[in-house]
Amino acid sequence: MSYRAEQYLSLPKLNQDNYIIGKTEIEKRDLFKEILFGGVHGFCFSLYEDGQKPGDIISEEQVRRRMEILKPHTSWVRSFSCTEGNEHIPRIAKEFGIKTLVGAWLGDDPEINEREIEGLIKLAKEGYVDIAAVGNEVMYRKDLTEDELLEFIEKVRQEIPSNIPVGYVDAYYEFVIKPRITEACDIILANCYPFWESCPAEHSLNYMKQMYHQAKHAAGGKPVIISETGWPSKGEELKGAFPSEKNALDYFINTQLWCMDEEIPCFYFSSFDEAWKVGPEGEVGAHWGIWDKNEELKY
Repeated sequence: MSYRAEQYLSLPKLNQDNYIIGKTEIEKRDLFKEILFGGVHGFCFSLYEDGQKPGDIISEEQVRRRMEILKPHTSWVRSFSCTEGNEHIPRIAKEFGIKTLVGAWLGDDPEINEREIEGLIKLAKEGYVDIAAVGNEVMYRKDLTEDELLEFIEKVRQEIPSNIPVGYVDAYYEFVIKPRITEACDIILANCYPFWESCPAEHSLNYMKQMYHQAKHAAGGKPVIISETGWPSKGEELKGAFPSEKNALDYFINTQLWCMDEEIPCFYFSSFDEAWKVGPEGEVGAHWGIWDKNEELKY
């Protein structure tokens, strides 16, 4: 989640270039299936079923079942933590031939942070990590200082194999306003959410392009990955950004085809709906998945 009380960018003056102009709803659903069954770059792995939340211990069996669903549709998965069952995600992904962007979840609890960092280092040394992400939106949440985060990034870099890129995940604009963090990363992992900046759906593709190019400019030639982007299929309107199945379907098609055309690695958020996210995000939090909470495709 990267909500901003104000828009960071200006809305495009013209309607977006997009891939759905003139298509009927049936044609868009057919195009969705063509994209999905042809395979996307990456999905953020949604771990939790109804009644579960971060802090619960998740079984290997549950991770394996959901990985089986994702396997035909993606080349990469992204995980957010290295403890409490999240460590099963990269291990099982590798069994299925899927590459991994593995995250250590950092917050304001030093003991948890140490366990997460040690878990990431262990997975990397065992060969389960293709890209290491040291923290997710820590600057956005203000859980750590820049210096504290930089120490964690350097610790991971020093201890994992040198061929594994080390990065940090945050909203695209954080890499503009915090150049020390940008400099410390081998790779820029930028979250781009037009919805959370109250962008109307009809402008969302061009708005997301602006987000990406802000991060790309800040990166100074380093690789940039869109580590999260998505649109909710249900929930409360946010100052002109409307959750709906139609808008979520349109956004998925537009972002996937643009990223394919531009050869931009993109991790879509998210794979499955997760009810626990209602707490931090309101009703929309439970409706970001391409599959619903019962693991059925929505479209």
